Amino acid sequence: MGTPLLIVDGANVVGAVPDGWWRDRAGAALRLRDDLAPVAEAGLDDLPPPLEVVLVVEGAAGGIDTVPGVRVITAPGSGDDAVVEVVRTAGADRQCTVVTADRGLRERVGALGARVRGPQAIPRARPER
Repeated sequence: MGTPLLIVDGANVVGAVPDGWWRDRAGAALRLRDDLAPVAEAGLDDLPPPLEVVLVVEGAAGGIDTVPGVRVITAPGSGDDAVVEVVRTAGADRQCTVVTADRGLRERVGALGARVRGPQAIPRARPER
């Protein structure tokens, strides 16, 4: 089966925390990426480690770098389409979990066999004030 794949809908997860992310979308995406780095080694509640973690970003949040533990994909268009493509590319024989609250995206990846979790599944550091 291989290493489980955790795919994070960056725009949706960032938007779930009203911390002023709209003033600095790239900074918010960087914070999320950094919050995700320990998840690759620690896993999540029902996803034991190690995990391959992919963060999909789009628009003004695009262009942030991959770091150890988190591969960052900048969507060339729709972030949702990019998430679906990651799930599709992973194939049916690999466990995929997508983190998003977007109802339409949940349905699309669910139809491909991915599991879905809400944004609260990701442990987040409190923003600096």
